[in-house]
Amino acid sequence: MTDPNLVAETLNQALPYIQAFRGQTFVVKYGGAAMRDPSLLDGVLRNVLLLRLVGIDVVLVHGDGLLARLGIEKKTVDGLRVTDDATMEAVEMALARANARLVAKLNAMGGRAMGASGRDGDLMRAAPLADALGRVGDVTSVDPAPLRAFTDAGFLPVVSCVASGPDHGPMNVNGDTAAAAIAVALGASKLVGVRADKDDPASRIAQLDEAEARAMLADGRADRGMIPKLSAALSALAGGVARVHMIDGGRPNAVLLEVFTDAGIGTMMTRKNHP
Repeated sequence: MTDPNLVAETLNQALPYIQAFRGQTFVVKYGGAAMRDPSLLDGVLRNVLLLRLVGIDVVLVHGDGLLARLGIEKKTVDGLRVTDDATMEAVEMALARANARLVAKLNAMGGRAMGASGRDGDLMRAAPLADALGRVGDVTSVDPAPLRAFTDAGFLPVVSCVASGPDHGPMNVNGDTAAAAIAVALGASKLVGVRADKDDPASRIAQLDEAEARAMLADGRADRGMIPKLSAALSALAGGVARVHMIDGGRPNAVLLEVFTDAGIGTMMTRKNHP
């Protein structure tokens, strides 16, 4: 059994963080393999719901985690999925299914979640990133008004990372990029995403500043999927988000441990010399 004194001490340690963060906005990005594991998914959603219940406005931005099941080959360039028209149709379908699943689970846990596509009401607009990537977009604007209407009414918005293109057709947006743009538009104080090197816990870097992150991108220490993650984190910091946390979504209670304990378990990124 868990030591009750340890549980009590953990709650005491969390109290000042809860007091400090109450009324603030966090954007949590979640996706990938962890979404396919029901036990991991439920744990992360409980963490997200607890953030909302202690008075933090939370927006959950998600990927799909389902395309492999549909037999769609994944092709990437610099960590971004190549998306032709046929793949885009499958991406949007998978995202809609994932969105409905997340909303249903959060509501079953006692939350009040509302689902939205980034295309709904042109919530998120994007321009083509590169011809070689097809319908992959770079976010050009985010309208925070619909999300604020949800959070002000006590709902937890769940947003899929598809955007409206110049022709109002769908654009596939990297989940980290979408979450960073939404965090900036909402004036969020925290953006929480996946840890830098989830396959090697011993390699965890407790804290990075902008200069160190740029160095990792420049010297090749960040590659594949870490390129858009670090780039999105830098964009969020430049846009005014005070903290970006990258955590291993497969670790039980990862969100709570990172946000509400002194030690944390992931990598926290800050602006240079930010306290």
